Parts: sequence; C-alpha cells; structure tokens
Amino acid sequence: MSRIAKNPITIPAGVEFKIEEDKAWAKGAKGELTIPRLPGITVEIDDGVITVKPSDPQDRNGWAMAGTQRALLDNLLNGVASGFQKKLQLVGVGYRAQMKGKVLNLALGFSHPVEYPVPDGISIETPSQTEIVVSGADKQQVGQVAAEIRRYRPPEPYKGKGVRYADEQVVRKEAKKK
Repeated sequence: MSRIAKNPITIPAGVEFKIEEDKAWAKGAKGELTIPRLPGITVEIDDGVITVKPSDPQDRNGWAMAGTQRALLDNLLNGVASGFQKKLQLVGVGYRAQMKGKVLNLALGFSHPVEYPVPDGISIETPSQTEIVVSGADKQQVGQVAAEIRRYRPPEPYKGKGVRYADEQVVRKEAKKK
C-alpha cells in the first residue's frame, strides 16, 4: 500500500477543481491546468477533500499508480493556488543574464550570446545579473525550463563556474599536480 496515496488532499481556498472521465481540471489565482487521469484509479471529492484509491485494493501496481495520481493532483492544486519557482545562479567572470521581452539573454563565456525563448505559462525574472528566477503554475514545466537553461553551461568541478541551482552543492575537485 502506498503511503503517499493514503494522504488526503485539501483543496486550497480560491481554487475551482473538477474531475472528468479522462482528466482533472483546476483553476486558481496562478492560472488553469489539466492533467490526465490514470486508468484503474478512483478519485473521490468529499467536502473539499480529495482521496485517491486504486479500483482494485489488492493490486500492488494499482497502489503505486494511485500514489502517482495523488502527487500529480497535489502539484496541480498547489500550482494553480501558489505556483512553483526555481532559482538559478550564474557563477563565473563575465557571466550575465538579462530579460529582453520574452527572450532570456545569457552571456556564458561563449563567443556568442545565448538567447533562450521563454515558453508560454512560464515567467523568468532576473533580480540581479547573476540570478535567474523561473516561475509558473506547472511544476514539471518550471523544472524543465530551469534544466534547459542550466544545460547551456553546467557547473564544472574544478573552478565551479557555470549555471547552477541556488541550493545545489558543486563537488569541487583538486587540480592536477606536477
């Protein structure tokens, strides 16, 4: 039995939520999202509390899928209510980031500037030249955009230069000895 699936989800205040045959839909302050419903899972709403169970309680795979469905529903509700954000830091001499309209301009030590077009549903802010804040309602999309920006110049282990998550610990290596 899945410990995650057993936890009920409370619908946050100000969020409209509907379950349909093949999808779940939520609308809140940060926008509107839908996710597909997994087969073999029963989702019940009772007095603002959502419970998720497999259709067959004896099926181990059913409990695993129920835990996945519960996590997806929780992310859906938290996303439309308060949103998600990832913070990135640029470490290196001359590394800079700045927003120009719907394009993120990055100077990462290449011979050319890197331009990243911001997808719909995501907002990117640059509080300083070496900080990037990616935010949006869809947790998966926020993480994907942050990973795509980081992929241009991942942190290297010798000097620690590159694009890293704000909470990331880069394991440093010792330089080669003569």
